[in-house]
Order: sequence, then C-alpha cells, then structure tokens
Amino acid sequence: MIETNLGRKRKLVPILMAEDDEDDRLLAEDAFIESRLTNPLFFVEDGEELLDYLYHRGRYTDSEKFPLPGLILLDLNMPRKDGREALKEIKEDANLRHIPIVVLTTSKEEEDILRSYSLGVSSFIVKPVTFEQLVEVIKYIGHYWLEIVTLPHEQYRI
Repeated sequence: MIETNLGRKRKLVPILMAEDDEDDRLLAEDAFIESRLTNPLFFVEDGEELLDYLYHRGRYTDSEKFPLPGLILLDLNMPRKDGREALKEIKEDANLRHIPIVVLTTSKEEEDILRSYSLGVSSFIVKPVTFEQLVEVIKYIGHYWLEIVTLPHEQYRI
C-alpha cells in the first residue's frame, strides 16, 4: 500500500504490457523506473501470449507469480495475434472485459483509433518519439489510472 499525491492509499496494481519490440519493452521498463512507478510490471510479446497470461495457460499457470493485471498496455501491431484481435477477445470475455486497456502504439490510423474504441479500449495513445516524452506519458498513465481512477478489481480497492 502506498500513499498517492492525492493523499489516498492504494495497493500496487500489476500492469501487463503487450509489446513485441524488445527495445520498446526495455524503454518502457526504464520509463517506469524514471517515472517512479513501483507497480509490478509484466511483459508479453504478442496477443497469443497476452491471452495465455490472462487465462493462466502455458508458462503462466501460477497466478501468484503472474497475477491478473489491473491495467493492460497494448500494442496493436504484434506477430501471431495482433493487439486488435486480442482486444476483441478480452472484451468479449465477461471475466476479463472489466480490465482497463490502454492502447500504446505507433499507429495513427483513424481506422485503428475508431476500431479500438468500438472494441472497448479505455484510451488510445500514440507512442511518443523520445524517451523523455515516453516518461511523461507513463507518468500521466500512472497518475490517472493508478491514483485518480478507482479500478474494478476488488483486490485493488482501498
């Protein structure tokens, strides 16, 4: 439990990031550190692995080691199963649809933006170009989703 800037206490919500690019994963991890977000951060490399994690399949069967996330950061353009397909499956599942999903992608296509929102994404963010901008985006995500918003997971409520 930590105290937020707003004087509220919150539990550390696990964050799951679906990102296929290793350099982007490393930058995101560094941005979380730079942003002073101490939430547990987990990574998967594509939509198939994302669903395996959420359904505790394969190497993700240990739910203590791989807890259900309170927030998903989702890239759209990934191999095997892309973020659009994974988003659709997650939002169709009554046990998963309540997890907020923030799309964090290089796509600026209006079609991707509209489709993501129609599938139930919580936010759509175009990946920043510089590391400094990424740190700022991560700070905003952390402040909004982890300090201001009340998440639906019972284990994260105060």
